[in-house]
Amino acid sequence: MQRILYWLAAVILLIVLLFAVLFTWRPELVRVLRYQSPDANTYKIFPQAIIQPSDSAFHFVKAAVNRDDLDTVKVLNWKNESVPFTTFLKDGQANLFMVIRNDTIIYQKFAPGYSDTTLTTLFSVAKTMVSIMVGEAIKEGKIKSLDDQLISYVPELKVNPAFDQITLRNLLDMKSGLEFKDVYGGIIAAFLSDEAKYYYTEDIKKELIKVKAVNPPGTVWKYKSIDAFLLTWALENATGKKAATYFQDKIWKKIGTAYPASFGLDHVNGLANTASRFQSTAIDLAKLGRLYLNKGQYNGDQVISQDWVTRSVNMGKDTPANSKGWQQSAQHYLWWVPQQGINGDYAAEGMRGQRLYIDPLTHTIIVQFSGKGAGGYPFRKISRYLSGLPFTYPKNPPLEPAISQ
Repeated sequence: MQRILYWLAAVILLIVLLFAVLFTWRPELVRVLRYQSPDANTYKIFPQAIIQPSDSAFHFVKAAVNRDDLDTVKVLNWKNESVPFTTFLKDGQANLFMVIRNDTIIYQKFAPGYSDTTLTTLFSVAKTMVSIMVGEAIKEGKIKSLDDQLISYVPELKVNPAFDQITLRNLLDMKSGLEFKDVYGGIIAAFLSDEAKYYYTEDIKKELIKVKAVNPPGTVWKYKSIDAFLLTWALENATGKKAATYFQDKIWKKIGTAYPASFGLDHVNGLANTASRFQSTAIDLAKLGRLYLNKGQYNGDQVISQDWVTRSVNMGKDTPANSKGWQQSAQHYLWWVPQQGINGDYAAEGMRGQRLYIDPLTHTIIVQFSGKGAGGYPFRKISRYLSGLPFTYPKNPPLEPAISQ
């Protein structure tokens, strides 16, 4: 019996030592273990860089009657099941769904405790903010060309040859060729993933410098956070401003926003997590949609160049490197651009069903905040239905994940 107790004590000690070594090697794993998959409030464990709103707010008109007829319209969920729209919202744990057409709010649904002024973390919608800032930096001449090498803006990376041939365009296209381990493959894989590491680390730059190359730049598309981080590092060096300050001064304060937004930082005065920690209210996020719907203009001011808006949300002659769902959405300049059917619409998308959807055909903006997400991409049908236009889902659409980036 005593021998068994000694053996158990030795095993426990060994496990404790292994965890001690693991947590010393990867200190962020303590937070990964504690918080696991981040939710709408996880960003609060990190310091925030506040983005102040406009001095004068723009206000959408609110329709006298909410378009409640939408509630019974049938949409496809991620299983390709045709369900009433209210069922779709319930299954996706929707916190907010808002439709704006021709600057008028025509439909709103809120979960208890939510309104269009509730500050919410938008996960990967943050990446689209990087795209917007890159366009502004090009307009200002702070960035000369997307074909410039990354190390010309971030010389700190010259110590690692993996960065030698990477251009800003490679990063914007998510074709850096850099190694990135996603969360798929089971609990252990998710625990040790780069996705978890970069969300919970307190020093993003320190981790970036150590990254390895696995493919030549520009050859292989892979969805990953580090390309957005590297673009942000380049932006900060090029503009001489922190990302939150640059976004505030050049974008957020110029489009009639009414409430502060924020970027979560890895540490005080550190790098903004522009891959997954951007916080905004729904009503102000819709104003970013309005900015792009109006080709970069607000009150006669060309906030973002029209050329950048056009280039960002149109694939042009580029061959999509990826696609998802029946709408065959491909990522382009950190937006998601559908390729199937009558297109022209586009979206910024975040984990758990966060969406900013824009449809120039019907002059419609849709904002969805969700706790889970139910897939299915109902936005086109809703946009066309509320505009009085016909819409038909494709026959035998492919299944897609219930929760997508």
